[in-house]
Amino acid sequence: MGRKTILFLIIGVLWGYYIYIPLPDNIEEPWKVMQTNTPVNIITNVALFAELLGISHFIDTLHFLMSFQDVPPTSDENVTVLETTFNKVPVRVYVPKRKAEMLRRGLFYIHGGGWCLGDAAFFNYDFMSRRTADRLDAVVVSTNYRLAPKYHFPNQFEDVYNALKWFLHQDVLEIYGVDPERVGVSGDSAGGNLAAAVAQQLTEDPDVKIKLKIQSLIYPALQTLDMDLPSYRELPQFPMLTKQFMVRFWSEYFTTDRSLEKAMLLNQHVPVEAKHLFKFVNWSSLLPEKFKKRHSYNSPTHGNSDLAKKYPGFLDVRAAPLLADDNKLSGLPRSYVITCQYDVLRDDGVMYVTRLRNHGFKIFLQHYESMCHWDLSGSGYPTYQTYQNWLHTRT
Repeated sequence: MGRKTILFLIIGVLWGYYIYIPLPDNIEEPWKVMQTNTPVNIITNVALFAELLGISHFIDTLHFLMSFQDVPPTSDENVTVLETTFNKVPVRVYVPKRKAEMLRRGLFYIHGGGWCLGDAAFFNYDFMSRRTADRLDAVVVSTNYRLAPKYHFPNQFEDVYNALKWFLHQDVLEIYGVDPERVGVSGDSAGGNLAAAVAQQLTEDPDVKIKLKIQSLIYPALQTLDMDLPSYRELPQFPMLTKQFMVRFWSEYFTTDRSLEKAMLLNQHVPVEAKHLFKFVNWSSLLPEKFKKRHSYNSPTHGNSDLAKKYPGFLDVRAAPLLADDNKLSGLPRSYVITCQYDVLRDDGVMYVTRLRNHGFKIFLQHYESMCHWDLSGSGYPTYQTYQNWLHTRT
């Protein structure tokens, strides 16, 4: 066999393993999905291999490799970008340069990354923040927060909450020229989780006088109890976010003890003492028929109480906003939720919308039938325009 033949065989194998992915016929821009998933797949395999060899923790390797996406806080002709801290939490602030005719709207944005990865300095988040600031004539605060596995819940929640509370002070809003009646919170994936959690917490905080006008949740992760939702069943190996990695992110949020991850994968992590919480995530009553399809609801299998005693965070409403009772939902601002058909987190967002609507909320659900869990800020990504349009008309 000649060298060229061997080379072509190697290229073919690599193509099949790292680049080509069989995708549904209706998926939007399939080659862009493959192009985006290829580096993710390579980086993930490197991180798993490094962990297998005992070189470094899986998340630490991912964090190092992804840090090359960071960009400096560079101002341009339209937006001034600066780095500062809000209550000791690092943030990037994006302020339009054009003269303001009135007080501007404000958007507090929380990046995703499974509570383990991500940064306001990532190119995509920087790109989205500066475009949002320019297009909406808005002051955008893109916050960072401490990450797992070095820090666990509730550190991530507390960082975001403390930074948002700082931003909502009247004197801080005046510094940046923000209208206190036009402030919203938003985030994607794990950032959507944190956005929903802090929005709930603010409704009960008597020290916060300025309230949020909107919350915008982009394919948020909202519940820790049931890892056997229809979306998890249908899409366990779908590109960008598999069930295994989502469960790994959830467990790392609370502990580096892999026993929680194993129990969550088997859906045997919730103790019988917490069975009353399952009513908040019962997809048989909270999902519309189009998402249930032919799936049958399985009664929960209760797990060992020891895990909940060691890591009570996974039963905490600040970690799983879908577990909030109706009273906690009553004071929430106007809401907008984006979900994607090909996303294990799809049903989390849809169930939250159902619960809010059942409580009398007028909530806007933007569901994309032909898309997957993917970066909102990608150039030309269709949800980006819709997202900004909604922010523009509601703040």
